[in-house]
Amino acid sequence: MVSAFRVAVAGAAIGLAVMASAPAQAGGGSAVGAGLAGFGIGAILGSALTPREVYVAPPPPPPPVYYGPVAYGPPPWSPGWYDYCARRYPGFNPHTGYFVGPEGAAYFCR
Repeated sequence: MVSAFRVAVAGAAIGLAVMASAPAQAGGGSAVGAGLAGFGIGAILGSALTPREVYVAPPPPPPPVYYGPVAYGPPPWSPGWYDYCARRYPGFNPHTGYFVGPEGAAYFCR
């Protein structure tokens, strides 16, 4: 993408080149040259003074927080765990660590 500043500089350079290469005439040439020079200078100053829009990207979201599994009783396979699960769940099997829930599915005692 070509910036407005480069276009203005190129226009001013072309205007000055045309003005320098044209033969001097009595009165008519100086007005055209002054107009081209004024246009080029105005374009350069106008593009230099134009405020630029700047996009500031928002910061990235914070990383997700991981919480470990919640343990309500003693650590598995400890003597306290066997007592806890046997008292809490009547269908607890101490050999597998699972108990049978009310709907008939097997769950590991935690």
